[in-house]
Amino acid sequence: MERKYTQERPQLTRAWEEDIRQAVAVMRRGGVILYPTDTIWGLGCDATNDEAVRRIFAIKRRADAKAMLSLVDSDGRLQRLVRNVPEVAWQVIDLATTPVTVIYDGVQGISPLLLAEDGSAGIRVTREPFSRELCYRMERPVVSTSANLSGEPAPRCFDEIAAELCEAVDYVCTSRRKERNPQASSVLKIGAGGEIVVLRR
Repeated sequence: MERKYTQERPQLTRAWEEDIRQAVAVMRRGGVILYPTDTIWGLGCDATNDEAVRRIFAIKRRADAKAMLSLVDSDGRLQRLVRNVPEVAWQVIDLATTPVTVIYDGVQGISPLLLAEDGSAGIRVTREPFSRELCYRMERPVVSTSANLSGEPAPRCFDEIAAELCEAVDYVCTSRRKERNPQASSVLKIGAGGEIVVLRR
């Protein structure tokens, strides 16, 4: 099902404007950033860039077989990646009171490294102002994976991120560092027929 969705863009402070500008410039050059999301702090890059995605796997010391999710800024962007978004997915997105990552079948337009063997991939429409504007200005999906080494706990705030990760990326965002971030999103897999499997609450 397709739908039209309009969403007001947030009013940003001068500091946020500059932070987002620099982060987007780095990602457009194929770089990796460390940034605040609608959930925990994450490692990010252009989700269409194979080399950038490989770098994140290397930074996290993570096996390529473990796919990472992508953030988008709007329903319209989601529909460019998932040709036929199931109606139940729109219901989940509209009714959710906390961030929800949905794993869709038949995702297109992102790096094959982000796809599971069955061609599915996790995508989340972010409503949080900073990450939403970041994705909007990037004009393409942005990888979002927790800012931790594989097997280690995800950081609840910026101060818990390992210095090794900060040194490994090309840009560390300066915004929202004092906030204590909420937990990771819930994860649902929705098949083309609308069936739902809860993978993480």
